[in-house]
Amino acid sequence: MVRSIPLSSTGSQLIEGMHTNPRFWLISAYSLAHFLVDFACAFGVFRNILQTPDAHFCVLLYNFCAFAMQMPLGILADKWNRNALLAIFGCLLVGMAYGFSSIPLVAVVVAGMGNALFHIGGGVDVLNVSEKKLAALGVFVSPGAFGIYLGALLGRGNALSSLPILLALVGVAGFIFMAHRMQGGAYPKNAAFSLDNARASKMLLAAVCLFLVVGLRSYVGLSLNFPWKGIGHWGVALVCAVVLGKTAGGFLADSLGMGRTLFFSLSLAALLFLFPQTPLLGVVAVLLFNMTMPLTLFLMAKLFPGAKGFSFGLLTFALFLGFLPIHLGLPSPTAGWPFALATALSLALLALAWRNAKA
Repeated sequence: MVRSIPLSSTGSQLIEGMHTNPRFWLISAYSLAHFLVDFACAFGVFRNILQTPDAHFCVLLYNFCAFAMQMPLGILADKWNRNALLAIFGCLLVGMAYGFSSIPLVAVVVAGMGNALFHIGGGVDVLNVSEKKLAALGVFVSPGAFGIYLGALLGRGNALSSLPILLALVGVAGFIFMAHRMQGGAYPKNAAFSLDNARASKMLLAAVCLFLVVGLRSYVGLSLNFPWKGIGHWGVALVCAVVLGKTAGGFLADSLGMGRTLFFSLSLAALLFLFPQTPLLGVVAVLLFNMTMPLTLFLMAKLFPGAKGFSFGLLTFALFLGFLPIHLGLPSPTAGWPFALATALSLALLALAWRNAKA
């Protein structure tokens, strides 16, 4: 086992140790890249794809490549043990997709595969360096929501060209490379690939619960449509709530413990979802609802310590399944008690997963 740099006693100290702990720069590089990759993908889809005759199928194909394909790619990452290279190649592949903008089907496949490779490479690396803490994982997963929101917003207009995005992707790929080099001999490596825990009934039950939670969260998150969402700045507030919720979830779990964080965030979110007409309560509910994002990733990786890439990809496959009903135009729940019920169900499933994961 390669010697690792000692972690601080809390997740916040891990993030704050920028002058003494090179892991800060690795987490920073991956978090910035997460924003840029999701921004570039959303921008490309809205600028070059949605106006084409095959837009509906292209969006489905992009999401399949970006999310469902992370599961087989995760096994590749686990076995190959070159996480940073996968993430760097993913960034560059997303940039290359702009070169195929005149061939939408090719563009979405290239962009989607680049997105998948980046998330798997970066996700496994962050899971490795964070060890038993969740703060770094929360910081890594949160910027993507901002990237998607801004990419979609700017992609609808003509104010920004693709050249600055391409340069930014190349730059962040270089940042990942330099941050990786800074790790030196302390760079954590993947454990030997193994899916042995899948044979244990308790572990398998926990994995199924986590899979269902993420699929449900994807479906609920895409269905959210508060009546005040388009009024004033409340739409921006909802995006900020998603980002801050994911970040806060990791820090809160490190401070209060996972069990307390699960119960506090989801029980209060379920209560607040019962008041969809009140903007502030809705925003706080969304923030609390998203706190469990890093927790589900952490728990699934704990179930399969020898297959972190596969565990990461398993949950993104659940995200894809949660997206399908919305994309196919199936009926979605209205704001109010259906969201509260879904949140309560998520709490029950997560509590069961947490209990079995500890066994």
